[in-house]
Amino acid sequence: MAYRRTAAVQARLDGQREAVLRAAVALLAERGYAGCSMAAVADRAGIATGSMYQHFDGKADLAVTLFRAVCGREIAAVTEAAERAADPLEGVAAVVSTFAARALKSPRLAYALLAEPADRVVEAERLVFRRAFRDLIAGRIDRAVAEGRLPVQRAELTAAAIVGAVGEALVGPLTDGQPPETVLPELVTFTLRALGGH
Repeated sequence: MAYRRTAAVQARLDGQREAVLRAAVALLAERGYAGCSMAAVADRAGIATGSMYQHFDGKADLAVTLFRAVCGREIAAVTEAAERAADPLEGVAAVVSTFAARALKSPRLAYALLAEPADRVVEAERLVFRRAFRDLIAGRIDRAVAEGRLPVQRAELTAAAIVGAVGEALVGPLTDGQPPETVLPELVTFTLRALGGH
């Protein structure tokens, strides 16, 4: 007869996994991916390193899970900001300003997510993350074009260019500590100009 976990055992494991992810996020925000070894995360979470393997196959699995969890929160935040906007152009501006403001509040974490050299699996996840932002912006560009507020354009291409430009433009401020008020207005202005609004 195969072993079946009881509800209590499963709840304990689920709680432990959540503690591990919280510890990993904290380490990522402090040290980047290089500081997120299985041993370091286990130590921060207060568990044995071997217990990590109950939850993750290895560092790459941990890194992907961590990336998805943190980026999922970022996508939710910018989506919420875009949905509160009164019109599609304000929605694009809200995506950019919300993303950049959140990044600048936690620069080490944002740098790890956007630009820090990482394993191939993390690089693949970055593409998924960028596409999610691209799609969110592209939908608002399409609406603005349909409303006659923007010239006809390939929304996906324009949105991808904006996502890439904003991510690249943030690398400097994330590493040299520029205050958000010196960065955010210029990023939003750049974005709206790039869209070709009138």
